[in-house]
Amino acid sequence: MSVRAMQLGAKPATLDSLKAVELPDPGAPGAGEIRVRIRASSLNFHDYAVVAGMLPAPADRIPMSDGAGEVVAIGDGVTEFAVGDAVVSVFFPLWEDGTLHQPMQFCVPGDSTDGYARTEVVVPARWFTRAPKGLSHSEAATLTCAGLTAWRALFVDGSTGPASTVLIQGTGGVSIFALQFAKAAGARVIATSSSDEKLERLRAMGADELVNYRAHADWGVKAAELTGGRGVDTVVEIGGAGTLEQSMMATRVGGHIAVIGVLAGFAGPVNTALLMNKNLRVQGLTVGSRASQLDMIAAIETNGIRPVIDRHFALESLGDAFRHQISGAHFGKIVVDI
Repeated sequence: MSVRAMQLGAKPATLDSLKAVELPDPGAPGAGEIRVRIRASSLNFHDYAVVAGMLPAPADRIPMSDGAGEVVAIGDGVTEFAVGDAVVSVFFPLWEDGTLHQPMQFCVPGDSTDGYARTEVVVPARWFTRAPKGLSHSEAATLTCAGLTAWRALFVDGSTGPASTVLIQGTGGVSIFALQFAKAAGARVIATSSSDEKLERLRAMGADELVNYRAHADWGVKAAELTGGRGVDTVVEIGGAGTLEQSMMATRVGGHIAVIGVLAGFAGPVNTALLMNKNLRVQGLTVGSRASQLDMIAAIETNGIRPVIDRHFALESLGDAFRHQISGAHFGKIVVDI
């Protein structure tokens, strides 16, 4: 049985060079391995950076860091899973728990090794965790990168709870997960977007305050005003250099800015006086550990959280899925059905 997959084309990588291929069957799992029938993946900016040539990857790399499906075979010594179990992939397979160290970053599916834009994989069992009970494969596939990034920002690096105020930016996957997780923890959420229509959808999901950053160029000041001048406890910062100063303006003294994206620029000036005066903790983060993923899954089950999916695409339409992503029209996650 062959494996259907999508691969990067010849260098330089572009969306137009993505190609559908048939690959040899990966065979039976060895000791400590599982074979998974991949049913869904979902798009992240990291995946776009790979397929668009912004991150280095060899020709013929199979992209996509997110994968969900069911276990179809197990190797000797595997006790965590059984045939038929619903599972979801781990972004950093070598990061079990604790602190991230550099060698752990050298193994990322869809980047430094082949990812999940394919129908079957045989990998070490620790490369997956169980999926949340009650979620479809499409829903589970949204958790690996976006869900866990939001979880870590709020609860691993942060201490979000009922007394907290969280600011989210936009309506992408991480931001919407952050809204859902923060509201489940009893926090107050201020949401920003350039679209009044999207802001109203965020309100319907529980956002307490809305700020259109087109109408309010100093949206950070506006967000702080909405807290009575105190400032928010945590900002889930997806913009990067282009939005960081406004995020600092929004944050309280001693507050936390979780820098998880670079959509508004990779580099730029930093207002160090503001950073120091507010005693801010500005922390970059890249996804999270396998242990944190299991914690997140337990919380999703306890709180009945369902990921928000914008659109579904077929595996062979992966390029079109990315074009929809970069249009900025989506609300929530874009899923590839496999």
